[in-house]
Amino acid sequence: MDSAQIDAMLEKHRGQPGDLIHVLMEIQHQNHWLPREVLQQVADALEIPFSRVIRIATLYKTFSLTPKGRNEVHVCNGISCHLRGAKKLMEAVERVTGVKAGETDANWRFSLEAGACLGTCSIGPEIVVNGRHHARMTPAKVEEVLKDYP
Repeated sequence: MDSAQIDAMLEKHRGQPGDLIHVLMEIQHQNHWLPREVLQQVADALEIPFSRVIRIATLYKTFSLTPKGRNEVHVCNGISCHLRGAKKLMEAVERVTGVKAGETDANWRFSLEAGACLGTCSIGPEIVVNGRHHARMTPAKVEEVLKDYP
């Protein structure tokens, strides 16, 4: 997101501190992360303390203060998925993406996260890519699924 896009988006919310989470979500969705200078722009536009913006940006796992790839891959490692082979699934995702959990590849294509229960225990093990659930995953299916994410 360039500065002009951010300014245009912020203009719709200028002086409306109650819009903070909505604004952060919109920026996160477009930019894949929340740079510090953008958080300062948000604080200024919404007329709220920078400390409040930082507090909200660090409270919710949805927000990232570090750059993310175009495609965010989450592998469930909750107990149900673990018992159904999540470890081998994670190894396959790491092999295909070339990154470990918590990392982003050099081309900014994939960011990989491991997370506790994603709330869909009956269809695990699963991976979630950009919010889309891929159920009953096996290591053999990983490459086929991830090739659809440029």
